[in-house]
Amino acid sequence: MFFMSRRKPEMPPIDKALKGRLQEMSVENSHYVNGNPIKPPFPDGMKRLIVGMGCFWGAERVFWRTPGVFTTAVGYAAGHTPNPTYEEVCSGMTGHNEVVLTVYDPQTISTEEMLRLFWENHDPTQGMRQGNDVGTQYRSGIYCTTPAQMELAEATKAIFQEKLSAAGYGAVTTELLDKPNFFYAEDYHQQYLAKNPAGYCGLGGTGISCPIGVAAA
Repeated sequence: MFFMSRRKPEMPPIDKALKGRLQEMSVENSHYVNGNPIKPPFPDGMKRLIVGMGCFWGAERVFWRTPGVFTTAVGYAAGHTPNPTYEEVCSGMTGHNEVVLTVYDPQTISTEEMLRLFWENHDPTQGMRQGNDVGTQYRSGIYCTTPAQMELAEATKAIFQEKLSAAGYGAVTTELLDKPNFFYAEDYHQQYLAKNPAGYCGLGGTGISCPIGVAAA
């Protein structure tokens, strides 16, 4: 799954963005892999973290395979257009990123460990692309739901930048934002690689490890 453009991808100004719609996307509220709900309410004590790592098919699989993650869903965030379609997002005229909503049990997996999975499973230095996938919807992003998450996101970003720079990589381009609106993607995108095991996945990391524990200290 990728969208190629000859022009350098740029975020559309809000007055040029597609208008979208009021109606929310209809999705099956059951995770194809584990059967848990993908829409709230979620069990008490669960935390949420939204991330963008390029194509959301492969990124979602990283997290649903992780012990302590209650559920995952793919969608769109950090743009201007309410309730966009996949085609609208791919046009580059919504400003949205392809993202994964993760819901996790902090008693089993820490926020730092969730962020380590984020940093190590894609290349956060590529700007508006991830590998062969080019466009504003493939940018690296962490979309926090609490101030504590933002602090850890900033700390781990600084730590990982040091590791990447030492290995010859450029500046981290990951955007860090607070609580953007999350819009569910179409039902066929949810847990796509479980439904289509031979499906495309362009996700790939840098091979650089991100130390955890240091950020919390």
